[in-house]
Amino acid sequence: MVQVCLNGVRGAGDGSAVPLSPAALADAAAAAVAAGASDIHVHPRTPCGQDTLSARVVAATLEAIRARVAVPVGVTTGAWTEPDPDARVGRIRSWTVLPDHASVNWHEPGAEEVAAALIERGVGVEAGLWSGTDGAARFAVSRLGPSVLRVLAEVTDPSPDTAEDTAHALLLDLGPAHGRPVLLHGEDGGAWPVLRLAARLGLATRIGLEDTLVLPDGRPARTNAELVTEGLAQYGRHRRGF
Repeated sequence: MVQVCLNGVRGAGDGSAVPLSPAALADAAAAAVAAGASDIHVHPRTPCGQDTLSARVVAATLEAIRARVAVPVGVTTGAWTEPDPDARVGRIRSWTVLPDHASVNWHEPGAEEVAAALIERGVGVEAGLWSGTDGAARFAVSRLGPSVLRVLAEVTDPSPDTAEDTAHALLLDLGPAHGRPVLLHGEDGGAWPVLRLAARLGLATRIGLEDTLVLPDGRPARTNAELVTEGLAQYGRHRRGF
């Protein structure tokens, strides 16, 4: 499975290719799915460009994307969207349109409560376990571990020279991960080396403008769809051991 991460916290300053509005996200999602993406991760944005868990904005974003594609769509619940954990849970409970899944960063305060609120509403949880944090250790003893949809192993090392080693260390820290599937991905300079490692290990992965703005050869990516096309080519090539 190759998930596309459409925008993340990137904004207009990162280039016109980064989709922000519901309509732009829907266009980007449709093109990425046509290119082969089988799952979507998105950060709903307010009109002024801020990540949000607002029921109105989440609904508008999901409805726009689902009008164009039939694959699962997930959103972020990162602490930056709502720093107070209780308020974050309240936002989730106020949603009128539900995503198929949502990422929860296990190193953040309130992760267990946020994940529990999502599970109570029937939303799949991607357990975001970042390298360089205690997320993996916290997840290992979590009572919710067996109930999550999958583990999102996030390699935050941006160096193309060391990201793969960081990924191996993170996977070692994860251990059996409560038997849940693992999606492995990197960011910035580490995005492509970690994607290739995921292919060699037979793990799900993701690619998109949230994780990188460039193609493997360093050229700027024009769209999420272009990244997905190249990501699938790289994945297939390294999965076959070429």
